[in-house]
Amino acid sequence: MSWRDDLPAVRGELLRDEPLAPFTWFRVGGAADVIFLPRDEDDLADFLKALEPGVPVTALGVGSNTLVRDGGVEGVVVRLGRGFNRVEARGGNRIFAGAAVPDAILARDAARAGIAGLEFYRGVPGSVGGALVMNAGCYGAETKDVLVEAYALTRTGERLTLSNAELGYGYRKSARASAEPLVFTGGLFEGTPDDPAAIETRMAEITARREETQPIREKTGGSTFKNPPGHSSWKLVDEAGWRGKAYGGAMFSPLHANFLINTGDATAADLEGLGDRVRADVKAKTGIDLDWEIKRIGRP
Repeated sequence: MSWRDDLPAVRGELLRDEPLAPFTWFRVGGAADVIFLPRDEDDLADFLKALEPGVPVTALGVGSNTLVRDGGVEGVVVRLGRGFNRVEARGGNRIFAGAAVPDAILARDAARAGIAGLEFYRGVPGSVGGALVMNAGCYGAETKDVLVEAYALTRTGERLTLSNAELGYGYRKSARASAEPLVFTGGLFEGTPDDPAAIETRMAEITARREETQPIREKTGGSTFKNPPGHSSWKLVDEAGWRGKAYGGAMFSPLHANFLINTGDATAADLEGLGDRVRADVKAKTGIDLDWEIKRIGRP
């Protein structure tokens, strides 16, 4: 009997052999062996405790910074939804957000509560869970600058409260999240007091800047490569001649050379293949390594 035939009882929803493309911004990729949509944190904890040891578990947020390969994903993909989308101002310029809350909604609700410092989330595609995993940020600010603590479940369903320091944040990574599989369920953030109207004005400026410089209405995954020390990835891609060039159904955006886009009929192999071609070309021309910022998961 396969582990898929003996899954723990849940209050949420279990989907077998479900295509993952509709769950990602790229709209590509194969199926998951199982997708679990937990009702709430207790449902998720109970499932993880009872799940057969050795079965891989992959957390997937809104799929904004993820490329699912064409062969699909082994094991269980956990997709957090309605039970994890609560935002709550806690006083003292602190605000809690569940892992499924879109980053832009966190920024909006913080502004309404008169909490400044979280405006940058208006320009970060994705959800709070992803921001906690990768220290998401933009325009000079990062998650580590505003996070007090994060809440997560281990592969065996143990609940953790992790301080900012315990997460070991670096540029677009968390040492703790890299060391063990965690499913983040939420985070507590702290800003500074300010007039809501002033915060809204700054967020509007971020929105306008993003719309002018990024292909936000395309099938994309945000920034493709991390910025190497002392360099901008988009400049390296542009100078290597890849802005607007296609490979299969994939292309680096003519608007922003660090944005990989699905022009309509790309496969995951097209997108990853183009990214790797560009990495190799930049390395050959400059000696600089471009590291993927987009998380690539699954079987080729």
